[in-house]
Amino acid sequence: MHERIELNPLICHGKPVIKDTRVMVSTILSALAAGDTTEMIPEDYPYLEREDIAAALSFAGDLSQFEDIPYQLNQA
Repeated sequence: MHERIELNPLICHGKPVIKDTRVMVSTILSALAAGDTTEMIPEDYPYLEREDIAAALSFAGDLSQFEDIPYQLNQA
């Protein structure tokens, strides 16, 4: 899935994008979080495929699998 994601410092300041586009993974995730469906996103970005949206979700899922917590948890 990640072959559809590109990180290039010359494109969108190196943020992860769908390969060969300037659509950031964060844009797709924000749209989904706001209630858009996977069917709605290609209406705004007709050059995206369902596999691109799935790749964005997979990429985000992998990023959330961190091993260490890099901040202090507040314990009540």
